Amino acid sequence: MLGTGGGGDVRTGSLAATRAIREYGEVPLVRLADLADDALVVPLSGIGAPTVSHEMIHSEDEPKRVAEEVERLFGRPPSAVMSSEIGGSNGVAPVAWAAQLGLPLLDADGMGRAFPEVQMVSMYVAGLPADLVIMSDVAGNVVTIRPVDGLWSERLARAVCVAAGSHALMADYVLTAAQARGAVIEGTVTRALEIGRATEGAADPLQALQDRLDAVRLITGKLTDVERRTTGGFVRGTATIEGTGADRGRRLTMELQNENLVAIEDGQVRAMVPDLITVVDTETAAAVQTEALRYGQRVTVLAWPCDPLWRTPKGLDTAGPRAFGYELDYVPVEELMTRG
Repeated sequence: MLGTGGGGDVRTGSLAATRAIREYGEVPLVRLADLADDALVVPLSGIGAPTVSHEMIHSEDEPKRVAEEVERLFGRPPSAVMSSEIGGSNGVAPVAWAAQLGLPLLDADGMGRAFPEVQMVSMYVAGLPADLVIMSDVAGNVVTIRPVDGLWSERLARAVCVAAGSHALMADYVLTAAQARGAVIEGTVTRALEIGRATEGAADPLQALQDRLDAVRLITGKLTDVERRTTGGFVRGTATIEGTGADRGRRLTMELQNENLVAIEDGQVRAMVPDLITVVDTETAAAVQTEALRYGQRVTVLAWPCDPLWRTPKGLDTAGPRAFGYELDYVPVEELMTRG
C-alpha cells in the first residue's frame, strides 16, 4: 500500500521473508532508541525496474556480500537492517535479508513510501552526506561507489544497475544510530503492519483501508488503457481509469515512473507526488503495483498526505513534482480535494 505502485512486487518479498524466517528464525523489530549510538544501520533495497524483479530474483548471497563489504570498510559488522523504502517488495524483503544476516530490523525507513531515485530519501533531505553506495547483483559482482553528492549517487548507481540487468541489491547511506536519529522516518514498519491488519476480516475492506489511511478516493472504475515501457532502469508510462457507478462519465489518468506520480482529471491535477497515490482492487482493497496494472481491472485510486518531511523546501526540491520534470507547483492533496 505504501509503495504507491512501486518498490517491486510484494509477493516475491513475502515469499523470501517467509522462507528466511523458517530457515534462520524470527527477526526482532527494534527502535532506534534500542541501539547504541555507534551501531551501524544498513539501509537495503532492490534498485531497478519492478518488471525485471519478477524474473530476476535476489540471491541469498547478495545481502551477505553487502554486509561483508560494510564490515571491510567500517571495521565492524552492521548492527541492524533498515528498509530504504517501506513500499512494495522493498518494504518486505528486508525481513528476509535481516534473517539471513542474523540481524534485527529497524522500525523505520528512508521514505515513508516508495520513490524511484537513490537520492530521494530522508537522509539526503536531512543533509547527511551521500558518500557511499554498495551494490551487489545476482552474478556475484560487488560495486562500491563514492559519489560526491546525492544526485551523483543516483546517476552512478543507476548505471551499475542497468549493467547488472536493471536489478541489483543496494545499501546506501550506511549510518550510525546516532546519525539516523532525526534523519529517518521512524515507526513505518509498525504502520505497514497496522494497515494490513485494518482490512483483515473487515466487512468493507476498502472503507476500512480508507479510514486507516485517512485517504480520499480519487475515482472508482475500470482500467481502460495502460502504457508501460522499461527504460534507463525505470518503468515509465500512463494508466487511465474510466469511472463506474457514481463515478460514471469521469476519467482519471495517472503518470508513472515506477510509482504513481501524478493523477489528472479533465486537465486538472487531483493529486501529485510526494503525496501518496495508490491503486487498489475495489473489492479486496489489495494494492496493485504499476507492473500488475491490466486492462479491465476494477480499481479504486486512493490518495493521502505524505510525511511532513517531504513538504519542506528541501523535501519538495528532492521529490516534488518538479523533481520529476512536471511544471507544477506542489499543492497538498487535502487542499486539492477542497478546491475540487
